[in-house]
Amino acid sequence: MSNVFRELTDVRVTVDKVVYVPTLEAPPDRPYPFVYFITIWNDSPEIVTIRGRKWVVTDCHGAKLVVEGDGVVGQFPRLRSGEKFTYNSYHVIAEDSVAEGAFLGLIDNGEPFFVRIPRFELRVPGTDT
Repeated sequence: MSNVFRELTDVRVTVDKVVYVPTLEAPPDRPYPFVYFITIWNDSPEIVTIRGRKWVVTDCHGAKLVVEGDGVVGQFPRLRSGEKFTYNSYHVIAEDSVAEGAFLGLIDNGEPFFVRIPRFELRVPGTDT
């Protein structure tokens, strides 16, 4: 088994919607919560399992917040060819930011892979940056 992650281009991620939800709990230093809705599509002939994720949230000044963890919203989705997994979660930010990242997984043969999460904007309401 290889420890080298390769990009599996037949598994893709779409960011379906990003919504500012001011009623969600957020810390005082990052008071703007955004819910994002994501779908992971398995268009490959393989059976794949998503094992983890890595997010990079970059604010308008270039400061980066890296968030890594196991699974996706507490699950480890196993997708057969043609299946998809849809979920939502949220990021909290202090100012206009962009989010992007990757999901890490395993093909059933044990080969590790990654799939990119497309970059999307988190714009604080009322700002014109």
